[in-house]
Amino acid sequence: MIDKHANIFSIKHVVLTEVARHAYIGDLDEVRDQLPFEMIPGPNANFRCCVYREREIIRQRIRLAEGKSPDGKDSKGIIQVISSACEDCPITRFSVTSNCQRCMSRRCQQACKFGAISIKDDRAYIDPSICKECGKCAQACPYNAIADLVRPCKKSCPVKAIQMDPETQLCVIDESKCISCGACVESCPFGAIATKTYMVDVIEAIKAGKRVVAMVAPAIEGQFGGDVTMANLFAAIRELGFSEVVEVALGGDLTAAYESLEWAEAYKEGKKMTTSCCPAFVNMIRKHYPSLMKNVSTTVSPMCALSRLLKATDPEVVTVFIGPCFAKKSEVVEFGIEGNADYCLTINEVRCMMRARDIQIEKGEPDLQHGSIYGKRFGNAGGVTEAVLQAMKEKGVDTSKMTVQRCSGGEECKKALMLLRAGKFPADFIEGMACPGGCVNGPGSVKFAAEAKKDRDNLIAQADRREIWENLSKYEELNHISMHRE
Repeated sequence: MIDKHANIFSIKHVVLTEVARHAYIGDLDEVRDQLPFEMIPGPNANFRCCVYREREIIRQRIRLAEGKSPDGKDSKGIIQVISSACEDCPITRFSVTSNCQRCMSRRCQQACKFGAISIKDDRAYIDPSICKECGKCAQACPYNAIADLVRPCKKSCPVKAIQMDPETQLCVIDESKCISCGACVESCPFGAIATKTYMVDVIEAIKAGKRVVAMVAPAIEGQFGGDVTMANLFAAIRELGFSEVVEVALGGDLTAAYESLEWAEAYKEGKKMTTSCCPAFVNMIRKHYPSLMKNVSTTVSPMCALSRLLKATDPEVVTVFIGPCFAKKSEVVEFGIEGNADYCLTINEVRCMMRARDIQIEKGEPDLQHGSIYGKRFGNAGGVTEAVLQAMKEKGVDTSKMTVQRCSGGEECKKALMLLRAGKFPADFIEGMACPGGCVNGPGSVKFAAEAKKDRDNLIAQADRREIWENLSKYEELNHISMHRE
């Protein structure tokens, strides 16, 4: 089933599809142990050293697909290391390449203050047990012969949550630091870092006859082509067994409206404030800049806002968010916000569920719309700011002098928060999105944002121009529920 042409993406899809298929059938407990052998029949290995290691990787991925930790340990962390897959990265950071000319100046050796460099017959050598990874030798070499090899996962993490176990040399994620952004998942060239999924839980809820409502993120538009409308997607998702499907653009309107009230009040008081919709950004503040939590908008995320709206009319409803974000799973599991979504699935996971059920997405149906165009653009970098300012303008608030810094990506978010903590942040508000380019670049997408941009823009352009407060006026339930965390 998995051959020599397989890549990380296709392996993920095979595992998720098979787990979903057997969850729907109801025989996952009976076939679970056999699945690695069916996917890796052998006798020859296709992508690792031996079939035994390949099967162990598949076994651990199956556990993740069931929402469990791959190593069997009790962990609430969404991002998990597949230990059997994490063995092929270089251990030492600095190493001497064949570019070394064994020159007589020995600048590398002179630059090293720890005596880690020796000159052998053919080239210089660095003793990893002595090296402090200061990088002075690489800077000194006139031939650029010393390579700086930082593990991709470690390099990608904006909050330094990834280290290497000194004994096993395997990747270790510090859950107290991890913001669940998924940058490490995307960067690992061996697929050794992945996320838990909650497909099985959702499928079991559907099979139990519960009212399970799918809440579809705006970032999904354009993911399946320019001729696949939200109406087409909704129809396909309902075929999976969901009772209803609702556009989270409506949740975007809710968040924008209530966050705009906070922004207007904060601006009057001279208080700087940040957005609250990106859970990875909020995680960054919670775990690394806790003194700034007072600056975070108390308005709940679009996911939570829509879930509360649905639960206001039916407290027994099971709400499932579908989007490109890994950190949304963290928001559900870790934040403990009342009324939030019960489960979170990525677009990729839902696509695998469709394949498991042989569901084809039809094309060309007339579109439907639950949110304003501002809610639909919530997933774009700058989209939250646009929506919040629009909601303020609709209430007659003068926004001409308000300044907002739109932070796209973990590093930009971190710089802005450091300035805010130091009292040197120049703008009035911060829009924080951990993924570069916004939610549309989320790691759980089917297509990269650049691939989907034209189709997404064309689809959104077809939406009507209803205003935010106008759209929300249709929902009387809003008078009876809170849109704030507490």
